[in-house]
Amino acid sequence: MVKLNDNFFKLNESYLFSTTARKIREYAAANPDKPVIKMGIGDVTRPLIPQVAAAIAKAGEGMATKEGFHGYGDEQGEAFLQEAIKKYYLRIAGVTLKRNEIFISDGAKSDVANFTDLFSNDNIIVIPDPVYPVYLDSNMMLGRKIVFIEGNEANGFLPMPYEGLKGDIVYLCSPNNPTGAVYNRDQLKTWVDFANANGMIILFDAAYEAFISDSSLPRSIFEIEGARTCAVEFCSLSKTAGFTGTRCGYTVVPEDLVIDGHSLNKMWLRRQTTKYNGTSYVIQKGAEEVFSESGMAECMKNIEYYKENAGIMAKTMDELGIWYTGGINSPYIWLRCGMDSWEFFDMLLNEIQVAGTPGSGFGKCGEGYFRLTAFNTHENTLEAMQRFKKLLAK
Repeated sequence: MVKLNDNFFKLNESYLFSTTARKIREYAAANPDKPVIKMGIGDVTRPLIPQVAAAIAKAGEGMATKEGFHGYGDEQGEAFLQEAIKKYYLRIAGVTLKRNEIFISDGAKSDVANFTDLFSNDNIIVIPDPVYPVYLDSNMMLGRKIVFIEGNEANGFLPMPYEGLKGDIVYLCSPNNPTGAVYNRDQLKTWVDFANANGMIILFDAAYEAFISDSSLPRSIFEIEGARTCAVEFCSLSKTAGFTGTRCGYTVVPEDLVIDGHSLNKMWLRRQTTKYNGTSYVIQKGAEEVFSESGMAECMKNIEYYKENAGIMAKTMDELGIWYTGGINSPYIWLRCGMDSWEFFDMLLNEIQVAGTPGSGFGKCGEGYFRLTAFNTHENTLEAMQRFKKLLAK
């Protein structure tokens, strides 16, 4: 008799974004004359930059030739892309990496969930609340013990370690999804020192690092002294370069990260060569262009476009006197909605045809809050905020 993993039955029946998508589809089907402005999920609207598209096309065409054909590649990524990322880290953060510390993937979400393959299920997992659902769900699937640390208005939704906190693995995300809050150097230094002192591993999600414009804020945890012995960093090109439809990311596992004499870098390499086929060569050629100076300069134009949208939303919140985080070094606005967050979702959808994400979907500390994303057009963002102001003016 086959036995199922009972931990799956402890999960919510539907993934958060699947639920919001279903509600939007149902509303749209019933109201075809009332198009919905979607500001809920982090799917980009700006196209790939021409430099990236050209590299993907050239690599694709080359696959039809004897000289340009590529078969199986290294599961950990092509050397040319690892080198490009190395140079990028040095250029934007002053961080020196080794090529073998960079593992190319199909996005941060997969690696964030899969990296815990390296750890025993007996570990205690420390997760901030509110939180990006994959951190929680992937560990619940394995039946691990989870300890929550609360984000709230008092700490700016940036929870910090405290005396008596017990745990083995902690997830941090900065700029944060969903709250848009960003840890400063002193705060990350506190986390790094705490992790090293207590034998803890930090799984650091830096998927939105390119949105940081304040030079005083760290874009990589490896800018912090001591991080190489306690942290792994996950990054993605989904928002940085619009790769939501092409899929590419990378994970940095320092050689210095050793537990009980075992290298996590070597363990992750072993895991990836066993359970991951590698990222498409064609896509990696496109990603290489992202990390060139000219390519990143073009990608930053798209990021600035989204940051202008975030600014439009932040200005609206200011005008309405609504408390929020994000909107400056992040593509997210996390606002206090002052009511049940799912009721707020339904109100926006039904009355002004604007869709966001209920804060309670990110954890109990998200109740009473709501997330809006900047990944839409200027025109739609302006229209949505005009509708927002009219509704709340009532």
